[in-house]
Amino acid sequence: MPQTYRTGKICYIEIPATDVKVSAEFYSHAFGWQTRQRGDGSTAFDDTVNEVSGTWVLGRPVATEPGLMVYIMVASAARALEAIRSAGGEIVHHPDPDSPEVVAAFRDPAGNLIGIYQEPGLAE
Repeated sequence: MPQTYRTGKICYIEIPATDVKVSAEFYSHAFGWQTRQRGDGSTAFDDTVNEVSGTWVLGRPVATEPGLMVYIMVASAARALEAIRSAGGEIVHHPDPDSPEVVAAFRDPAGNLIGIYQEPGLAE
C-alpha cells in the first residue's frame, strides 16, 4: 500500500518519556510499532503502516491530562487493552458499552494519556 502524502497530513509525533527504552518497548509490544536507532543515537518509531513516525523525548512534561488527545487505531479494543496491560500500561477509561464508537484511554509507562479507537471491520 503506497504512503499517502498530502498537505495537512499528521506525519510526526514526539512523545514525552521518562525512560526511552521502556517507552519504546511498551509501544512495540502493545501496538507493534517498529523502532530504529537514528544516526545521532536517538530512538525513533514508525507506526504499523509506515505513515506516522516519531520519537520519544526526555525532559518534557508528560501529557497526564487530556488536552490534545492522540488515538491509536486498533482492530479489537479488548485485545489492545490486554496488550497495553501486559506491556505495563494502565487502563484509565474502558469502552462505554452504550457508545456507538469503541474508544478507551490508557497511560503509557511515562504517564502520557493516550486513546485507542476500534475501527469497525478492521482486519489485521
